[in-house]
Amino acid sequence: MARRAPSGRAPAVAPAPSRRLAGRVLVLFTLSLSCSYLCYSLLCCCAPAPPAGSAPGPARPGTKRLPRAIVVGVKKGGTRAVLEFIRVHPEVRALGTEPHFFDRNYHRGLEWYRSLMPRTLDSQITVEKTPSYFVTKEAPRRIFNMSRDTKLIVVVRNPVTRAISDYTQTLSKKPDIPTFEGLTFRNRSLGLVDTSWNAIRIGMYAVHLQGWLQYFPLSQIHFVSGEKLITDPAGEMGKVQDFLGIKRVITDKHFYFNKTKGFPCLKKSESSGLPRCLGKSKGRTHVQIDPEVIEQLRDFYRPYNIKFYETVGQDFRWE
Repeated sequence: MARRAPSGRAPAVAPAPSRRLAGRVLVLFTLSLSCSYLCYSLLCCCAPAPPAGSAPGPARPGTKRLPRAIVVGVKKGGTRAVLEFIRVHPEVRALGTEPHFFDRNYHRGLEWYRSLMPRTLDSQITVEKTPSYFVTKEAPRRIFNMSRDTKLIVVVRNPVTRAISDYTQTLSKKPDIPTFEGLTFRNRSLGLVDTSWNAIRIGMYAVHLQGWLQYFPLSQIHFVSGEKLITDPAGEMGKVQDFLGIKRVITDKHFYFNKTKGFPCLKKSESSGLPRCLGKSKGRTHVQIDPEVIEQLRDFYRPYNIKFYETVGQDFRWE
């Protein structure tokens, strides 16, 4: 007969085989995790680094590139129209806003500038426009330092008409500014024009062009007639396409004349059901200027215009 354990004491329990097995499994699991972590660390350290400039995550089509062509001027000459027309071309990608890199934001560096650009394929050209570059003294050197092969587009217009358009735009934002006549002349009776006023100074094209010719040959600068851009947009854009070295895709079939605005608009494309015209600020009615003032300005600009024609080898017939 079995003897009972003394009252008040628990019977001794021998270690179960299942507990020994669980302990071994835990040890093996811990070793396995350690080995996995070690292998992962070695792979991360030894794996080759991705190529410079490659983007993480899923690959996106194209690359952000510095522009190969820049519309550098001039303000109120028709630069927005040129940009909107040329971006219809499948081989062109254009930045819609004006980055003002080479005049106001140069301190931010080229990588900042590049980050603003649209992605392009190898077969496409990146284009940007900032009209104030043409009258910025430092812009030619800075663009040359970025790439001496940059193609430059300058949209020019009768400087008298351009000045009035410039004033009209400013007046719409600041109704309290002095009259056009008051800003134009230092002494009207003597016919002394105030060339410090930006609206007048911009139209002295021959003066500004000299700074660009110190860095770029004329073969790298294309001049668009702002007047012909209105009367013959397909013809002017055909020359722009030739200058950029791309096929003439933009033709007469892309345009129609908007009588209300007084300039051409793009016809609707297959991807969009609506025609594309420039914004409300484009095509506004100019303020009325005394014909005598206009004649004095024509006299003032005449020698600058003649010098400009001679330099670029093109007569814009503003006289």
